[in-house]
Amino acid sequence: MRPFRSVTGPVAPLDRGDVDTDQIIPKQFLKRIERTGYGDVLFHDLRTREDGTPDPEFVLNRPPLEGAPILVSGPNFGCGSSREHAAWALSDFGIRAVIAPSFADIFRNNCFQNGILPVTLPAEQVRDLMDRAESRLGYTAEVNLETGTIRGDDGFEATFEIDPFRRQCLLEGLDEIDLTLRHEDRIRAYEEERASESLLSIPGA
Repeated sequence: MRPFRSVTGPVAPLDRGDVDTDQIIPKQFLKRIERTGYGDVLFHDLRTREDGTPDPEFVLNRPPLEGAPILVSGPNFGCGSSREHAAWALSDFGIRAVIAPSFADIFRNNCFQNGILPVTLPAEQVRDLMDRAESRLGYTAEVNLETGTIRGDDGFEATFEIDPFRRQCLLEGLDEIDLTLRHEDRIRAYEEERASESLLSIPGA
């Protein structure tokens, strides 16, 4: 997993509440088992017209925001099904931080496991940042996990808190598998001991 320390870039404003995981990555694209290749279909039903052509009005299709690393949206972001593909699609598109007043719990955990920083801010601060990003496409901000701050290029400032354990995992680029592998020697020793005990318990071994 890629470590996260800070990201600076354009802020994409998605002014919607209750954005669910089916909107983030529709179900017809869940046949793949890899974690890559989903960026092109992120928000597919919102990004494309009925004839399959890109909708130029959708925020992530607008030239200054194609590949924007920071997304700001409304409350309850990531609700719906627990599909981890939603985090995979955001990451594959290039989004490293999502800012919202609240997140669905499973989606938030999936973000942490995939190197995405979910930042919770009070609704009024999210609204302020959203308005700034909407008033000037290409509005740039820095989201800094080390300092717990967000700074816009026009003086916007906000602070946020992240669970210390989650923060450290992001800073070091550690998911649950990486954390387990840190104890590989102890796990191997335990398994070898168990194997030896099993052999000793077999009559005549």
